[in-house]
Amino acid sequence: MLRHLLPALIRHPFARYSHAVEVPAGARLLLVSGQLGISAQDEIPDSAEAQADICFRAIAACLAEAGMSAADVVRINAYVTDRAHMAGYMAARDRFTVDPPPASTLMIVSGFTRPDFKVEVEALAAKAG
Repeated sequence: MLRHLLPALIRHPFARYSHAVEVPAGARLLLVSGQLGISAQDEIPDSAEAQADICFRAIAACLAEAGMSAADVVRINAYVTDRAHMAGYMAARDRFTVDPPPASTLMIVSGFTRPDFKVEVEALAAKAG
């Protein structure tokens, strides 16, 4: 259903993501709001990787609620507060994504609503009918 594109005319992706993902007409779309690294018990781990794991578990729960899975994720947008958090975030992302991976953007931002948040992740998913 989804078509992952890696055009030969542009540089291969820097990490594990697709340059583009085509969604066919008639697919159901799910837009998952930005998820922060805070557990259901209001715990915020110190490491960016642990926070990213929480973000991806929350996204997985939203996907499951809609009858979808990580295989249906078309795009991930992620935000970290420091370049030092990129490796931990990417390790968590790579555990979450399946092959072929979704399109993905990672941005470094100045902060979130609380200073202890280091990572926020949002997702777009699509599934036939």
